[in-house]
Amino acid sequence: MKKYLMQYTAAYPILTARDVIKYCYQAVFGAEHLLCDKAAALAYFEKEWNAVATAGLPLYEQISDRYARVNLAAWKQAGLPAEWLFRMFFMTASTPSQASMRDLDQLFETVEELLSQNAFPFSARDWQQELTAYREHGGGPVHHSEAYRAAARPSYRVVARQYTELIPLLKHLVSLPASDGTPHVISIDGRAASGKTTLAKLLASVLGAGTVHMDDFFLTSELRTAERLAEAGGNVHYERFCDEILPCIKLNGSFQYNTFSCSKMCLDGKRSVEGGSWRIVEGSYSHHPKFGDYMDTRVFCHVSPEEQMRRIRERNGEAMAGMFSSRWIPMEEHYFKTFMTEHKSDFQWNTENKGEEE
Repeated sequence: MKKYLMQYTAAYPILTARDVIKYCYQAVFGAEHLLCDKAAALAYFEKEWNAVATAGLPLYEQISDRYARVNLAAWKQAGLPAEWLFRMFFMTASTPSQASMRDLDQLFETVEELLSQNAFPFSARDWQQELTAYREHGGGPVHHSEAYRAAARPSYRVVARQYTELIPLLKHLVSLPASDGTPHVISIDGRAASGKTTLAKLLASVLGAGTVHMDDFFLTSELRTAERLAEAGGNVHYERFCDEILPCIKLNGSFQYNTFSCSKMCLDGKRSVEGGSWRIVEGSYSHHPKFGDYMDTRVFCHVSPEEQMRRIRERNGEAMAGMFSSRWIPMEEHYFKTFMTEHKSDFQWNTENKGEEE
């Protein structure tokens, strides 16, 4: 936390003790109030969005390992949609923090340590007076000081770090050609345990996108012949995907498709895909050439072999890890190599760097 505090005081030399208390509270607990009334929160957000004009701010400022402040003016200047930021903020604010008051007290102790090194533009006495008054009033969220408001004109929303990690991909998405009125489609392919499903879920929550899962299209038992499994990309029922998904993926309304059950090795149930401006197809083989160019952008998720096996062992257990290592991973790699899947993607998503355009 020291590095974040030092970055904060370097960026805003007009800080008062109250502003640092507010910063600490947000760094620990995130958004300062749990939001239950979405309509009221949206109306307030839109009013501030329409009024904001301050330029020259970074898009976001990390305030802890958990949270960041996203500056409305910079977000607006980057051409990113207001509704994406509101969803990020609302989902963060609607999720109770797992932190405790002890975590906040520990951060206050870090502030006092830095105060002894003259790291802030206020005295230890000012800090103790403000902190004492804060605790006497029961703690909780506070407002910025008037001096800070006048100088910095703060207009931001606190969001969970996982959302700021999406920003490179979100910037790529807003650069896509304008839609002709049909949904934009994002396909997310990549290695087992590389975070495809996690990325798709997070992205869908920001975009308001319906999602198709490639795990629903594995082969039923009668189709798993040696000849089919030896085929590059043959591990997926691409014929059914072409029949059930491709005719519907660009339609504005919702649709349903049949789902595969791993436990029964047959089709068992249906999944609904909601309508909207965005659709996501996630999972290995979603870039299969049998599907053509149904997508507007191709994302490829990468993970190192060592991290891949660690995640698989943690997620699936040691016995299944052996199956992945000896069978499923080699089949995926054969598919990637044959069709140059990774190299044909528009955007690389990596556990380490979180994303970069090709």
